[in-house]
Amino acid sequence: MANSPQAKKRIRRNERRAEINKNRLSRLRTFIRKVESAITSGDKEAANTALKMAQPEIMRGTTKGILHKRTASRKVSRLNAAIKALT
Repeated sequence: MANSPQAKKRIRRNERRAEINKNRLSRLRTFIRKVESAITSGDKEAANTALKMAQPEIMRGTTKGILHKRTASRKVSRLNAAIKALT
């Protein structure tokens, strides 16, 4: 258990940051899910527009520390490859 005021403050800050990160990750997954659902439906145009909206969100997740840079790049690359395979 935290005894010092600094440790108590740290716990409060960590809880706030965890909540913010959880919301950001949920938002990120929603964007990715929209792209994947457009891919499974076979609508290439909708998948492209969804990817154009999702890509900045994925990269923003990188700058905010939710995803690693390479993980984000890999996700974007795989989604793009899946869209290209629709033809």
